[in-house]
Amino acid sequence: MNIEKRIIELKKIINKANVEYYLQDNPSLTDQEYDRYVQELISLEDRYPQYKTSDSPTTKVGSKVLDKFDKVTHKIPMLSLGNVFNEEEIRAFDDRINFDNNLEYVCELKIDGLGVALTYENGILVKGATRGDGTVGEDITNNVRTIKSIPLILNKPIDIEVRGEIYMSKKSFNELNEKRAKTGEPLFQNPRNAAAGSVRNLDAKITESRNLDCFIYHLPNPLDYGIKTHYEALTFMKELGFNTNNEARLVKNIDGILKFINEWTQRRPSLAYEIDGIVIKVNDIATQNKLGYTVKVPRWATAYKFPAQEVITRLIDIIFTVGRTGKITPNAILEPVRVAGSTISRATLHNEDNVISKNIKINDMVVIRKAGDVIPEVVRPVIERRTGLEKDFVMISNCPICGSRLEKDMIKADYFCPNDNCDARSMESIIHFASRDAMNIEGLGENIIEDLYNAKLLKNISDIYHLENYKEDIIAMEGYGNKTFENLIASINKSKDNSLERLLFGLGIRQVGLKTAKILSRVYKNLDNLMIAPAHELEEIKDIGPIIALNIENYFKNENNLYLIDRLKEVNVNMEYINTNIRIDEDFANKTFVLTGTLNMITRDKASELIENLGGKVSNSVSNKTSVVIVGENPGSKYDKAKKLEIPIWDEEYFMDKIKDYNI
Repeated sequence: MNIEKRIIELKKIINKANVEYYLQDNPSLTDQEYDRYVQELISLEDRYPQYKTSDSPTTKVGSKVLDKFDKVTHKIPMLSLGNVFNEEEIRAFDDRINFDNNLEYVCELKIDGLGVALTYENGILVKGATRGDGTVGEDITNNVRTIKSIPLILNKPIDIEVRGEIYMSKKSFNELNEKRAKTGEPLFQNPRNAAAGSVRNLDAKITESRNLDCFIYHLPNPLDYGIKTHYEALTFMKELGFNTNNEARLVKNIDGILKFINEWTQRRPSLAYEIDGIVIKVNDIATQNKLGYTVKVPRWATAYKFPAQEVITRLIDIIFTVGRTGKITPNAILEPVRVAGSTISRATLHNEDNVISKNIKINDMVVIRKAGDVIPEVVRPVIERRTGLEKDFVMISNCPICGSRLEKDMIKADYFCPNDNCDARSMESIIHFASRDAMNIEGLGENIIEDLYNAKLLKNISDIYHLENYKEDIIAMEGYGNKTFENLIASINKSKDNSLERLLFGLGIRQVGLKTAKILSRVYKNLDNLMIAPAHELEEIKDIGPIIALNIENYFKNENNLYLIDRLKEVNVNMEYINTNIRIDEDFANKTFVLTGTLNMITRDKASELIENLGGKVSNSVSNKTSVVIVGENPGSKYDKAKKLEIPIWDEEYFMDKIKDYNI
């Protein structure tokens, strides 16, 4: 990559986005895309300072003011905030400024609106101005006078300047767009753009009709009023008659910050207005002044940005992988992007029909999300951003690993490699067998399995239980030592004692997931009983349909599979169902639960296991049959649907209290 050329390209992208966002109130980039480009530019300028110029957007705040408004020079610069995106970066911010580990912070909701500075003389509003470029803003005094939550006269006759955020509530936004739809006017993209467009309108009557609101959150010169902390400043401004946000909280340390963020990540959808993050500020004013400012941002404050649930990035290529059953899956190779807290560089495209029906092309800008809050998938292409350089998707006809001619399942529209000895199928079957939900062999992850497979020490599942015979070969491999080998063998031996459902799931019978494996294990008690069960008998079991029943029967008719099971028996792998001492609890019995979001106090797998052990059922989707939805961080659409259907919602703390009397 040509670094100088990329920096010039990024500056053009960001400058154009700034004009669209700050001046036109009509951004073409999402917030996530904008943040990604800015972070990339900052990173490149830090690493290659010789290419950083004085006109770089990383040194500026906002954009130029519109000519249609009078200009207002801010006596104290109206700066923006730096951003952090995860716990690691929050802790780095704390480590950087909290030298003696005794700082208090104020956490506030980051209102998604338009920044405003309000000036009062003798308690009377005389000036309202936008942020502009941080130094010069736009005079919007006539418009802010129409906003009911901005006082025209204060409770005390003092001279003061305060700063805050003008915003539009979700309700007002929806009502505004409904009116515009009826009159054929273009709709606003979001409440922030609607608020900005309403405030920066020459007709104050239009501003007044838009039902705007304002939260005040900053006093630029608190020491002039004898105020020594930011939290005191919030109280002082509220006493003067300003509308301050009641959710601001004084916290003692980094743990308090993280708790506040976790809380509002869950509660965010319940707010009447949009927020896009949490603002973290040092409380002590003297410490703020000591820490000072960079050219663009205060060192004593930062903004945590909520992970995007859906993001836009470029689809660079489509590659094909082979699963343990031989299924061929097209996968999107993406420009790396953050989705719901993690960086994603590839996502499943499921099958040929999915790609064609969604009209996805190579080089498309595409919308990405995490399906079920876990698995990244491509939702749709952004067709309006096509340039003509896109390439059509073409399905392959031969296995990308062994070259065998692919066969198509006409019912599910999937392609399969028919070669049982395909290296990719063999390796994927081993990876699946050792995975957490199957035999849970710690230390035998995908990369290690690939190394052992290439070294010809591991060619099939049963070889796992003979690895102890190759100690010298394994510890001689790069990255492996005696301790690593011993831990691996201990985990392998421990897996022999797993209950039948883990083994059954690990065998990789087509369409037999962990849930089905548990049902079969409870019914048949041991593998020998299941092996002789005919398909028509299996069909009679609840949740076992004819296709799954036939897959099971055919699996146990295959000579290679029977040989594998015999070899597993030889090394004493357990083939019996181990009763996990199920206890019926009235809060869980005969109820259907859905888990959504990230759980911090317990793994999702363990939570599901406990629910089932207490008589409940775990489902992946919310419906009228759902009894309870348990939410963690970033709960997403399942949380919204549960609220709409008025389904009981438990947060993680409440759930943990329910199961506190059971072993975790």
